[in-house]
This record gives sequence, C-alpha cells and structure tokens, in this order.
Amino acid sequence: MSRVSNGVCARGVALLTATCAFAPEAVAVTVARDPSVATVKAEATQKAAPMPAPQLPKLTAAQIAERNAQARGGLAAWRAVQTIQISGLLDAGGRNNARLPYTLQMKRPHYQRVAVEFQGQKAVQVYDGQNGWKLRPFLNRSDVEPLSEEERQRVVHQSDVDGPLIDYAVKGSTLELDGTEMVEGRANYRLKLTTQDGYARRVWVDGKTFLESKIEGSPRRFDGKMRRVESYLRDYRKVNGVLFPFVSETWVEGARQTRRMTVDKVVLNPPLEDRLFAKPAAPAGRTVAQALAAQALRGTSAAASSSAHAPASAAPSQ
Repeated sequence: MSRVSNGVCARGVALLTATCAFAPEAVAVTVARDPSVATVKAEATQKAAPMPAPQLPKLTAAQIAERNAQARGGLAAWRAVQTIQISGLLDAGGRNNARLPYTLQMKRPHYQRVAVEFQGQKAVQVYDGQNGWKLRPFLNRSDVEPLSEEERQRVVHQSDVDGPLIDYAVKGSTLELDGTEMVEGRANYRLKLTTQDGYARRVWVDGKTFLESKIEGSPRRFDGKMRRVESYLRDYRKVNGVLFPFVSETWVEGARQTRRMTVDKVVLNPPLEDRLFAKPAAPAGRTVAQALAAQALRGTSAAASSSAHAPASAAPSQ
C-alpha cells in the first residue's frame, strides 16, 4: 500500500457523507488526528469573535429567505428538481492532502448516496429515508455496516435537494433573524433555522447577493469532544437556471486543516431508482473471513514489531 494510502487508511481519514445537497458541506464526517501533521495549540485553531455587519436593510427572516430563493433561481425552478447528481474532488487531509473523486446523488424526499474513490476502492454511504449503511474499504473494513444512531441523526438533519432555506416553512421548519455578521469581508444576515424535531443551526446570507455564504454543520466528534463545524460557500454558478456553489470549504473546531470540496459537474433530474439508495452489496473479491484473517495477521505482526522495538503505549483512537 502506498504512502498516501497509509495516510488515508491507517490514520483514520474517513470520507463518507455529504451534508448539504446544493452545496456539499463537510464530506469528511470522521475527523481523526493525523500523526503526519503537527499538533497545534487549541487557541491557534480558534476563530476571532464575529464582527457585527454594518447597517443592512431591515428585513424579516421570511423576507431574506424569499430573496434567497429568488437569487438562487426561484421557487418554481427548484420545486421542479426531483433528483440531483454532483461530482467533483475533495481534500483527504494529512500531509499529502490527496484530492479524491466523489459523487453525491440525492432524490426527494430524503434519499442520499455518496461514493468516494481511492486507488480502485470505493467508500459508499447510503440513506433510504429511514435507514442507512456504510462501506469503508479505506479503513480495511469489507463488511457493509449500519449507520450508528449519531450518524443517522446527522443525515436526517442534512438539507434536502434544494438546501436549507428553500420552502423551509413547507418542510415544517421555523426561521428567525439572529443578527448580522461579517463573513469573509462581506455583510451578512445570520439566520437561525429550527426543524420540526427541534434541531437548530445557523445560516449566513450575503446582504447583497442574498446567496448563502456560510452554513453551520452538524457537530463532529474530534479528539474526544464534539466540535463546531462551519462550511463556507463560494463560486456560485448557474446550472439550468438555478445557482450552485461550486466550492465549499469546511472548518472543524480544533482541526489544523480545513477541507475543500470542488464541484466539476451538476446534473439535474437524472433518473435515480430507489434501489440505488438501498443497502449496498459487499465488494466482490475477498470473503469477509479472509479480510478478517488478513486484518488479524497485520495486527499480530504490528504487535510483535512494537513489543520488540518500542516501549508499550496506548494506541491512538481512530
């Protein structure tokens, strides 16, 4: 296995899901400490307190959402989008920071499938509206595993095909104005969106373009703690009359690196059958028993090598 592959697999970089439909927000759902990158002090990763924006026109949250829908192509255009397929590249992180191809497919009301490719292997995560599964060959796991409840809830609270603000009231969510804030040098409205089950997150809308500039993501577990996640959305482009951000950069509190995703292609309303979002089949090739045996052999060899050449120490969690 190559040096880059070791960085992706052994160091626990799992790239398995997308958290926003019209703008993939933090595909790296599992953020693990990468030994190849020096640890930095916590204060070095903290952001400065947000600065209130200069005077912006006084608008209600509903008015801001309405202008956002217009800026992104209009409600009618978005309601006509039933399925979507997005492909591009994402950062793997680590010292080499390889860029990996991904494909995100979504279908109303809340089906989702994401695949990430690396050296002939494909990590897959699917959600059929109620249940989800994952396949993680990057971590030497050959079995298809169910999503944990924490992972499932994260998918449940991700945006639909059209994003967080389009038809928010129809979806049963409430929206309130939470203030104003400067985001990357531009004045923004800060909104608080709360779903029917009480899950709340903030969305920042540019005061001139009325496009989303930043979205608060689901907290991630990192270094044993739940950390804040924010995704910055850039480079909006028109696709069949509706606007998509073709670049998103995700910041996780406490992590040294941000993760950047770029979009190469967006396809609206491709034919996506429901079975695409069902439990995936295990990859052909080695049986599960062979995979477990190989993994056990590697573990035995590593343990023998460690006991012979190094003092005992606790292994870092992956």
